[in-house]
Amino acid sequence: MTEGLDTACRSIVGARSRQEDAAVLWPGATTFSIEGRDWPEPPDGVLLGVLADGMGGHAGGNIASEAACDLFVRAFSALKGDRRARLRRALDASNQGVAEIVKRNPDLQGMGSTLIGCAVSDGDLDWVSVGDSPMYLIRGGEIALLNEDHSLAPALDQLVAEGKLSAEAARQDPRRHMLRSAITGDDLELVDQSQKPLKLLGSDILVIASDGLLTLAPDEIARVALGYASGGATAIADALLREVDNQREPMQDNTTVLVVRVAPS
Repeated sequence: MTEGLDTACRSIVGARSRQEDAAVLWPGATTFSIEGRDWPEPPDGVLLGVLADGMGGHAGGNIASEAACDLFVRAFSALKGDRRARLRRALDASNQGVAEIVKRNPDLQGMGSTLIGCAVSDGDLDWVSVGDSPMYLIRGGEIALLNEDHSLAPALDQLVAEGKLSAEAARQDPRRHMLRSAITGDDLELVDQSQKPLKLLGSDILVIASDGLLTLAPDEIARVALGYASGGATAIADALLREVDNQREPMQDNTTVLVVRVAPS
């Protein structure tokens, strides 16, 4: 635990046959084995969070997500200088690394992953992301999505706002979760990155998740997180996953959450 920060890293398989999410809080915890990886320690005082959601239905989604996290941690830890530049270079290293894995093993052609990488130090948060894995900030009873959604969902929701599509049709559209940008080894067409550090305040809660958490509406995520905040980050993470499981969605996706709770002022 970095001073002043309480953290948790949790995941469930849901209704899927295997886990294709991978996540890291470094130093701290991972959702997959790092035995033999010999990761370098990040600079003192830096909490590095990485979450990757392997592209479901594609070859090697779990391989892609674990590789993306592994490559990101290694690249960020080895780089020096401006933190936002290091985050972007680590993202590029993950993307290039996945391309090299596919080149060595053509059977994995088509695998891919979303990725969120964030760094917190001295109370400042920076991030970089591709795909549709959300990062929420809960502050003062309100919840805000910090990163962009690179799926087709925003475009469908815009059609609803313009009266060109019903809300139910948009929600059920099979294209809703198609990604416009992801870690696949190809050029990254869309990348979201913080333009300046976001100062975290006392009692802030940061929730980074795979899209399995979107079974819950943002207001529900905030309600659950705030309801368990007094128990710390682990209580929040476990409560969110229980709430997802309680929905009993027949096609529930893997769900992974990283929670960072700032100590009350």
